[in-house]
Amino acid sequence: MNEIKLFCPATIANVSCGFDVLGLCLDSTGDEMTIRKMPEKGVRISKIIGQDLPLEAEKNVAGVAVLALLKEVETTFGFEIEINKKIKPGSGIGSSAASAAGAVFGVNKLLGEPFSREKLVEFAMMGEELASGAPHADNVAPALLGGFTLVKGYEPFEVLKLHTPKEIFATVIHPQIEVKTADARSVIKQNIPLKKAIIQWGNLAGLVSALYTEDYGLLSRCLHDEIVEPMRSPLIPGFYKAKQAAKDAGALGSGISGSGPSIFALSKGEETAKKVAKAMAEVYKDFGVDYDIHVSKINTEGVKEL
Repeated sequence: MNEIKLFCPATIANVSCGFDVLGLCLDSTGDEMTIRKMPEKGVRISKIIGQDLPLEAEKNVAGVAVLALLKEVETTFGFEIEINKKIKPGSGIGSSAASAAGAVFGVNKLLGEPFSREKLVEFAMMGEELASGAPHADNVAPALLGGFTLVKGYEPFEVLKLHTPKEIFATVIHPQIEVKTADARSVIKQNIPLKKAIIQWGNLAGLVSALYTEDYGLLSRCLHDEIVEPMRSPLIPGFYKAKQAAKDAGALGSGISGSGPSIFALSKGEETAKKVAKAMAEVYKDFGVDYDIHVSKINTEGVKEL
C-alpha cells in the first residue's frame, strides 16, 4: 500500500462530567485526508483545503503527531499529507484532534501497523499539545478508538474504550463565534471545593455505569457538569437557552462540547435528536447568530478508510 484515504471524525470531549478524560466519536462530520509514501524521508503537508493552516510539518498538528511517531520507527521513505479540512478550528468538536488522529492512523497503516490504536493516541496527543498547550487525549482517543472513551490516567498513560448503547444519538450546534481552547482553559480555576468534586466524580462513575447497563434515566441524571460548565458558559451567548430548549425537546442532557462554542445534546433515538436540533436552532435564529448543526449516531470505529 502506497496511498490511503481517510475519514477523520469530529469528536465531543468532556461529555459534561468528564473534563479532560471523557470523549465520544461522531459519525456525520469529519475531515478527509490522503496520505501517500514519498521517496525522501520526513513529512510534507502538500495541500490543505477549506482552512488557512500552516503547511510546515513542525507547525501543523498532523505533522507534529507524525513526527512523534517517526521517532519510534525506522523508515527509508517519508509521507506526503493532503487534508480536506471540514471541521472548523475553534469549533469545539475536535478539529485539531481529527487531523492528528487521522495522520498517525494513516501513516501507521502505510507502515504495516507496527503500533496499536492505543499507542497512536499518545502520538496524536503531541499534536494536541501544539494546538492547545496541553497534551490531552479526550478528543484524539475517541477519534482513534471510536465510541465513548475514558482516559484512566496520563502517568502512565492508559485509555479505555467504553460500551456504546446503539440508541444514543448526538446533536451538536456550532454558533458561529470562536472560542479558542487556550482562552477557554484560562477561565478554569485550579482549585475546587471538595463538595463539588464529590458530585462530579459521582456523576462520572454513574455515567460509565449507565453506558454499560443502557440505563437512559441514569445517563440523563449524570449528564451534569458541576465544575467547568459554570466557568465557561459565559463565553457562549445563548448557552442556557439552548440547553433548556434541548431538554424541553426530549434530550437526555446537554453541555459544552470540548472548550466550546459548540453545544452538544445526547438523546435516545434519532427522531428525538432531530427534534432537539430543531429546538436548539430556534434559539440561535432568535439571537441572529449563524450556526452549523449536526445530528449523528455514535461512530464506534473511529478513523476509517474511504
